[in-house]
Amino acid sequence: MNKKQKKVLYRIIIASVCMAMLLIGKAEGYLGLLYLIPYLVIGYDILRKAFLGIIHGEVFDENFLMAVATVGAVLLGDYKEAVAVMLFYQVGELFQSYAVGKSRKNISELMDISPDYANIESVDGITQVDPDEVEVGTVIVVLPGEKVPIDGVVLEGTSTLDTGALTGESLPRDVAVGDEIISGCINLTGLLKVKTTKEFGESTVSKVLELVENSAMKKSKAENFITRFARYYTPVVCYAALALAILPPLFNLAVLSQPADWGNWITRGLTFLVISCPCALVISIPLSFFGGIGGASARGIMVKGSVYLETLAQSGYVVFDKTGTLTKGVFELTAIHPAEGVAEDELLKLAALAESYSTHPISKSLKRACKEELEISRVADVREIAGHGVTATVDSRIVTVGNDKLMKEIGISVPCYEVTGTVIHVAADGIYLGYMVIGDVLKPTAKQALAELKCAGVKRTVMLTGDREAVASAVAAELGVDEYHSELLPGDKVDQVERLLAQKGSREKLAFVGDGINDAPVLSRADVGIAMGAMGSDAAIEAADVVLMDDDPAKIALAIKIARKCLRIVRQNIWFALGVKGACLVLGAFGIADMWLAIFADVGVMVIAVANAMRTLRR
Repeated sequence: MNKKQKKVLYRIIIASVCMAMLLIGKAEGYLGLLYLIPYLVIGYDILRKAFLGIIHGEVFDENFLMAVATVGAVLLGDYKEAVAVMLFYQVGELFQSYAVGKSRKNISELMDISPDYANIESVDGITQVDPDEVEVGTVIVVLPGEKVPIDGVVLEGTSTLDTGALTGESLPRDVAVGDEIISGCINLTGLLKVKTTKEFGESTVSKVLELVENSAMKKSKAENFITRFARYYTPVVCYAALALAILPPLFNLAVLSQPADWGNWITRGLTFLVISCPCALVISIPLSFFGGIGGASARGIMVKGSVYLETLAQSGYVVFDKTGTLTKGVFELTAIHPAEGVAEDELLKLAALAESYSTHPISKSLKRACKEELEISRVADVREIAGHGVTATVDSRIVTVGNDKLMKEIGISVPCYEVTGTVIHVAADGIYLGYMVIGDVLKPTAKQALAELKCAGVKRTVMLTGDREAVASAVAAELGVDEYHSELLPGDKVDQVERLLAQKGSREKLAFVGDGINDAPVLSRADVGIAMGAMGSDAAIEAADVVLMDDDPAKIALAIKIARKCLRIVRQNIWFALGVKGACLVLGAFGIADMWLAIFADVGVMVIAVANAMRTLRR
């Protein structure tokens, strides 16, 4: 509890004690004026805000409603009711302040990833400087227990990083020389020397914090509705309360020739004012969305605003890019098929040696798969044949590594095969040794992600890819997507999304999931764009509406569930608040509801609505 909340709590306690003493002492008559002491103790700030609002032309707000209602009650001699209204209103405000503080906790924890300093090594030792002052290419030192201040590449040292603040996952990540690391992670074990690759303002931590801070600017339809509703609702109920207090007495006096009974009708008008206060809606709806965004961020799901949370909840179509989204996006050796009499290790090592000087992705995958250290001194006369493969002399043997066309050129026939992926054949001195399959491997949670989306009620899942038909077909079958399209250019993907947008129902939304690097046109065209953040990819954060910081496609279903729960709570609060207030307003107008019921209709409804909104924080 902060200082402001403690101050309000002390005032509530003092006012409650004073009121209890006056009630026990049965203060009546002139002694009833003593009730003004607890009234001013608990309500002076409300009266002050109402007065300043009138001066600045911002009259119709909850402070004005409370001030008019309680001052009117005091003038009518209803001191107890005046104190009770102020007291319970402040209790409700304290509860609301606590709830907002709790919902901000996830966001504030995220803000803690912002580093206070960066270490630069000099002749005098390590010097701490402001991260903003560190230029690109500077070597910084990250000690164990410190936050990584700026994105960079490890030059020296090995360590384990805690990425939980960004990804929501507790599993640490091991890093060594040559690995890229991002700001916001915590260095757990070893000392690291890192060469910065970005300025602090462009680093991952700055991008993420900017994303979260700006999320409140993009309001949902429900929030915009409540803002417009309160703008017209408050003055209408004020004039309605005034009419209720004045017109019936005048009608009785002028038309029916009966006593005006001003006290009774003014009390009804004041009760009407207290009941009509829109606090429950104005507070609980933004709080619900804020809690949803905070809860999602704690799981490594960054939502740029409540409008996207609302759209995500209505997603009936989810369209995926394949490479880098459902697959890892890197070539890996998936199978080895040696010829008779040839060992798998021998085949792989010979191919890796022949490819040792090439920088082609397929060559890199072969070298990664070969666990032994490659002695490149054994390799000579390397010739790379574009689009076909390579030839090289390895230990005086002429080794050829490449595709079907290259084997045909050197007069070697290859066996029949039916595989998914890129086939690499190997021959030595004109003798066929076997083939290997290189493929883009599925992410471990890809299949789970599709299954959970079905369970979450997503109507249709679609996969779009520029890959070959055979590869796309195999991946689609393994994952269980409803529809797939292969051999697409970036413009073709946009056309497919346009077609799906035309097919879907008016109330259904389409989400597109991509890697955020080359899918910007499709991400922006979809109703909501979801990017695999690559632990903070700039392109992902810029292009998408929702960013998955750990690249886990299974988080998509979780994001939709969080969004739907949030929207469900918002709707509950709207209908509950409007329903209770509507009923109590009618009862108040007919004189059935007294000031105590009015207090429940205002403070009680607000407390219940805020408590319901806090459920969005539960994981």
